[in-house]
Amino acid sequence: MNKIPNRTVINDVLIDEAAKDKNIIVLCSDSRGSASLEPFSKTHPKQFVEVGIAEQNLVSIAAGLAACGKKSFVFSPASFLSTRAVEQIKVDVAYSHTNVKLIGISGGVSYGELGLTHQSPNDIANMASTPGLRVYLPCDRFQTEKLIRALLKDNEPAYVRVGRNAVADVYAEGNVPFELNKANLIQDGSDVTIIACGEMVQSAKAAGKLLKEKNISTRVLDMYCVKPIDREAVIKAAKETKLILTVEEHVKIGGLGSIVAQVAAENAPVKVVSLGLPDEAPISGTPEQIFKFYGMDAEGLVKKISELL
Repeated sequence: MNKIPNRTVINDVLIDEAAKDKNIIVLCSDSRGSASLEPFSKTHPKQFVEVGIAEQNLVSIAAGLAACGKKSFVFSPASFLSTRAVEQIKVDVAYSHTNVKLIGISGGVSYGELGLTHQSPNDIANMASTPGLRVYLPCDRFQTEKLIRALLKDNEPAYVRVGRNAVADVYAEGNVPFELNKANLIQDGSDVTIIACGEMVQSAKAAGKLLKEKNISTRVLDMYCVKPIDREAVIKAAKETKLILTVEEHVKIGGLGSIVAQVAAENAPVKVVSLGLPDEAPISGTPEQIFKFYGMDAEGLVKKISELL
């Protein structure tokens, strides 16, 4: 079982790249521990800025540095970054097209036991509805590395959400298909398509295997690129399978499911069913307990699809 969280992978990539590029600046809001940034702050102290618990200042300072030619990477818990700094993200980052990469750590229900105050069930909706801001949810450590290295090569803003804990590998080391803004086909099928993002990709992958054993031909898409979504992959699935089921660690309003349904409705109408968190404060518990409770684990996906077909 993998023991390396995605946040640690981001730190490792930035330590490596910052040694070669002094324009890379990492900023955080009193979250160097939870963001695994201690190694970066010690290795590159002159390229590290601790702002303190002041998310609005954090984002604006990052945008100012980017306007001066720096490559800013902002780290803060997703629950706070995606709510407290919305105006600064909209105006100073997205509208101004500054080279700021926003890393929302401990996203979704990572802080499950702490309840809604520390969960981020609506960050995808907040960030994806911001004009000019891309939104990514990598599913494992290998894809996270590919994504961060790709984002280092461009100058446009982006929001990346990762969880707190280590997650099971979806891909194998050395065998990670990756093209920026293109979904990955994990399993092909003709009856139903499961489209997942972030940590839900593991559940979707496992469900695909279980459904195959039940003779339900299942396509599984890793849609790490929530915005811009891979429209071609969605339309192809809508035309070639009878049902699309989306699953996301997010409320069912304004997230992956809503975007997929809109693309399908406009181009190839098909039944789209969304699985996610309810429109209420989620239960408190570990992420695994929460996923199981709301039917978002592999068994829950299999049960839902079996009922729908």
